[in-house]
Amino acid sequence: MANPNKARGTAWESSVRNFLNGSLGLVDETGRFLDPWNPRNVRRPAQEGWADVGDVHAPPFVIEAKDVRAPAVPTWLRQARVEARHAGFPFGVVVHKSRGLGAGAGRVHFDVRTWTRTRTALGLPTRAMFERYGFAASLRGLDTGRWYLTTTVDQFARILADMHRAGVPRAVR
Repeated sequence: MANPNKARGTAWESSVRNFLNGSLGLVDETGRFLDPWNPRNVRRPAQEGWADVGDVHAPPFVIEAKDVRAPAVPTWLRQARVEARHAGFPFGVVVHKSRGLGAGAGRVHFDVRTWTRTRTALGLPTRAMFERYGFAASLRGLDTGRWYLTTTVDQFARILADMHRAGVPRAVR
């Protein structure tokens, strides 16, 4: 790959995918899917046409993966929402790489609406959601469109597992 930034981004997307598949028990020890047709498998979709469908699909989430030094989380979250809509998924989140750490330590950012809808789908009160998954809030200024909640990729894998156990379908709206 000629572009080193593209190569770094692709490697980060693959690391997130591999970590989530391993954490969810969807792959064997060699990284092969246990059931290639399982709709819960975490995949990197091929980009087709003009409508970007996100970097990683972890049903019911579309993940926008970012491996950059300077975060622009509110902008990325808007992008994730659009890409989730293009892919037909109900939730869009951002996974930002933490420098020098593995995929499990990456930061997963939720906008307030996505976090609330996820919490509701899991049937959890606000405090339980914060405590169970180790969320931290970033409430900057009075513009709620710039607020977001953050956890780790490791905790995000627990959210995915709990959503699968709860029977949350891919197309929850």
